Amino acid sequence: MVNIRTHNVVKRFGAVVALDKVSLDIKHGEFFTLLGPSGCGKTTFLRSIAGFELIDEGKIFFDDEDVTYVPPHKRNTGMVFQNYALWPHMTVYDNIAYGLRVRKLPKDEIDRRVKWALKLVHLEGFEKRTPHQLSGGQQQRVALARVLVIQPKVLLLDEPLSNLDAKLRIEMRAEIRRLQRELGITTIYVTHDQEEAMSISDKIAVMDHGKVMQVGDPVDIYFHPRNPFVADFIGQGTFIEGSVVDKDEYLLVELEEGLGRVRAVPSRRDVEIDVGDKVLVAIRPESFSISSNKASNRFRVKIYHISFLGNIKRVQAISNGKKFLIDVEPSASFNLDDEIDVYVPYDLTLAIKV
Repeated sequence: MVNIRTHNVVKRFGAVVALDKVSLDIKHGEFFTLLGPSGCGKTTFLRSIAGFELIDEGKIFFDDEDVTYVPPHKRNTGMVFQNYALWPHMTVYDNIAYGLRVRKLPKDEIDRRVKWALKLVHLEGFEKRTPHQLSGGQQQRVALARVLVIQPKVLLLDEPLSNLDAKLRIEMRAEIRRLQRELGITTIYVTHDQEEAMSISDKIAVMDHGKVMQVGDPVDIYFHPRNPFVADFIGQGTFIEGSVVDKDEYLLVELEEGLGRVRAVPSRRDVEIDVGDKVLVAIRPESFSISSNKASNRFRVKIYHISFLGNIKRVQAISNGKKFLIDVEPSASFNLDDEIDVYVPYDLTLAIKV
């Protein structure tokens, strides 16, 4: 295991700043995810940690060792790529053994490690198959085994599940998390999938345009976003701009779109919001209720779409031209064009400073 620390890392590609003073602290054995839209810099950061990209400014440390200019083969990292990058002409056994043979390990040591890796990823009995004889999930397991067999200090995964179907992605992300916990290996995972990041991460860094917008655990990121970008990117919701007109136990916010006033709480205690400040009011779909509560904000909305998602019904509605996203019990009986009242507790009505 290793602690990874970066200090003001900058990487430019011509006039484009791919990484803009990125400082992160990734703990021993942590599953740390870089989350953001395409082009935000997350893969560039991963490649910088591996040594495949030489940074223009800043420092990268593994524990107390400065590895900023250490070549990739001396950093002892293992990287799993989006396209798996398996040798098509080699068997599963030979694909996994490749890195060990390059390191000129004894034959019996190679055999022992390959068998260990095959057992680890549940692929015993697949040794003689070639990649084209495997499913996508099995190929992903081979790619993981090939990296883990060299016993790296750091595991780096670049959108490893993006080529799999939805059901297999869910299975494989649980498998990756199991392996990571079993080995206790420091892991950096890149994805643009919010649900994926939320389900497997110890910590998440949300990135945009080369900058880190917020770092925190999944609950903190979801319920306490630092800015409107994080609130919008990390999950679905209803977002309405407004201005703070009073402040006591709660913030009193005058909403735009003619939606009146609501009482809200700051999304973060460490961000001061005062009277006159512009805010984005954010409400997660599950925060709505169709039953009244004394300490709740009320909205009158008109339903224009209903989706049955198994454990919930997702209602899309509109009020004064503003869209609302509302989750209700699957047994709730609504029809298109119905007008209903929905309620949100003050404590779940989040005000995010703009």
